[in-house]
Amino acid sequence: MADMTAKRTQWLRGVLDLAVLALLAESGEDYGYALLQRLDRAGLPDMKAGTLYPLLNRLTADGLLRAEWRAGEGGPGRKFFSLTDEGREALAVQGPEWAAFARTAVAVVERGVKA
Repeated sequence: MADMTAKRTQWLRGVLDLAVLALLAESGEDYGYALLQRLDRAGLPDMKAGTLYPLLNRLTADGLLRAEWRAGEGGPGRKFFSLTDEGREALAVQGPEWAAFARTAVAVVERGVKA
């Protein structure tokens, strides 16, 4: 059987953009390491910084996120990310579409498992 960590990583690629947008919609803003922790707590573990940071930069370049460097308190500065209006709109449109797709995929897989 295939390594499940590799499979989970593959599945995560399909939803990671929306998951990050959703987490930022909840919090208003956050920095990369905190998003990694929140993804883990949300049940999307094993995310690597080398995957998340390029994604954050791409979403920023696409106009879905705003990035702002801030001085750290007793440590290095941090780059905080927040949704733009375009990011909120993308989440509002794509989120329900993804949820409907996921429900359909789960139903198909569950039928197969029970067969």
